[in-house]
Amino acid sequence: MDNLKYRTINGVLWSAAERASNEVLRFVIVVMLARLLSPEQFGLVAMLAIFIGISQTFVNSGFGAALIQKKNASQTDYSTVFYFNIIVGLFLFGILFCFAPFIAAFYQEPQLVALTRFMGLTIVISSFGLIQNTLLTKKIDFKTQTTVNMIALSCSGIIAIIMAWKGFGVWSLAVQAVSLDFFRTLLLWFFNSWRPTAEFSEKAFRSLFSYGSKLLAASLLNTIFTNIYAVVIGKAFTTTDLGFYTQANRLQRLPAQNVNSIVQRVTFPAFSSIQDENARLKRGYKKALKLLVFVNFPIMLGLIAVAKPLIGIVLTEKWMPAVPYLQLLCVVGSTYPIHSLNLNILQVKGRSDLFLKIQIIDTAVIALAIVLTLPFGILALIIGQVMTSFVAYFINSYYSSRFIGYGLGEQVTDILPYLSAAIIMAVSTALIGFFWEDQNMARLLFQIMSAIVVYSALSKIARLEAFEEMSIGFKAILLKTRLE
Repeated sequence: MDNLKYRTINGVLWSAAERASNEVLRFVIVVMLARLLSPEQFGLVAMLAIFIGISQTFVNSGFGAALIQKKNASQTDYSTVFYFNIIVGLFLFGILFCFAPFIAAFYQEPQLVALTRFMGLTIVISSFGLIQNTLLTKKIDFKTQTTVNMIALSCSGIIAIIMAWKGFGVWSLAVQAVSLDFFRTLLLWFFNSWRPTAEFSEKAFRSLFSYGSKLLAASLLNTIFTNIYAVVIGKAFTTTDLGFYTQANRLQRLPAQNVNSIVQRVTFPAFSSIQDENARLKRGYKKALKLLVFVNFPIMLGLIAVAKPLIGIVLTEKWMPAVPYLQLLCVVGSTYPIHSLNLNILQVKGRSDLFLKIQIIDTAVIALAIVLTLPFGILALIIGQVMTSFVAYFINSYYSSRFIGYGLGEQVTDILPYLSAAIIMAVSTALIGFFWEDQNMARLLFQIMSAIVVYSALSKIARLEAFEEMSIGFKAILLKTRLE
């Protein structure tokens, strides 16, 4: 196995281990908090997501991706970006602090003044750790990131649960967000040997910003329209409605965005190193796409099948209105990693200008969908999301064909076997629920185990390439580990 392939598969496995362990822990924390807190309290924090998200995007400014894409980034490059991140973080915190009363007035929620000012601290804290995290990603070192995130998540989760149990309400969620970034940044500095030097290069800044600025603009658009549904629902409907939507969206995004992140953050640095070898890139992207759908399709379709018992049993009956939201959002989640991977090609090729162009088109489609569906309620809004997710995939796949000859038709051909296996698995899982009417933990666990068995068997019978590739890669890494 060649070194790049070994490092990539090893990175995928460690990244998957990190994400899986993190999300299992995160899910446990969310469940415990959901049992202790009300949908309205979750809705209050969700109202701030767009403002915190936009600020975090400005702090990064696309420099993280620029440093990864640049083959020979220097100490001067890293130090320059480090100081820039901190300056921007402090500036944006000041803006949020001053504008907190206006945010509260917009939503007509006075509590948001103090919440905005406190949660704005995450922007400053995280700005100190962005370079440390970028360096680990560039080295495809997810073993260290696994350790850092597990410890940080555990500490912040314990604090939040204790506060919720003691009756601090929405503040337990706010403290969790701030303490998570604090512990993560502290540990990144502890485990990473890189330190900034006293230098700031205007030349290095301009060079990196010429690439990163387009990604910044694209990321801003993506952040705005990822969170715009929360803003619209929070303004047009009740805080409780927003709480139901937020929890459903959180459950869908846990697997969808994390499966995407696992593959993306490994393939981006790996493929950037072979960005001029189109034939090799195409082979790599075909494998990455198959791996994405192999993991993501069964999770998303499986969630649709078990949505009702999952929410009713795990989160309790007070969250049941979120069931139809979750089922529709899972359709969105099934497509998200696919069109995101197509956009990744543009970053690898250094075409951040085209990345921005596509993001603008996708944004226009989303805005149109919101205008058309808002008068018909929250379910109509989410159906609009479903439709825009398919449109985005068609748009995003255009440049994959142009740059590496991997167009929509060939992608769909590669995807279909995995989609078919996932549909069969989901139908069989839903049938178990149809005949087993009692909603209890035994039923839910049996449905989940049956889904795993059915999908694994179908993958082996159909000899799905991603299943065989990961099995071979996993065995090779185990053998190498033993020999070492």
